[in-house]
Amino acid sequence: MRAVITVIGKDMVGIVAKVSAICADMNVNIMEVTQSVLQDVFAMIMLIDISSMKTPLADLTDAMQKLGDEIGVKIHVMHESVFDSMHRV
Repeated sequence: MRAVITVIGKDMVGIVAKVSAICADMNVNIMEVTQSVLQDVFAMIMLIDISSMKTPLADLTDAMQKLGDEIGVKIHVMHESVFDSMHRV
């Protein structure tokens, strides 16, 4: 099972490290990552493998939301099924 993490906000040192640390703590494997800084705006998308998580995806979502609140960025976690449903019309 896979999910996508998006991060948007003002650029600062340590965003990738903090998001990655939560992933590692929750046994989430980062499969692909892309990031850009446009002037002072940081944007990142991570494709993650959640099949080895020992807790529900909601726990990862909560941890990322808490981190986002602490550092002043928006972090969203979406299960791959969200994207699958977008293609069904």
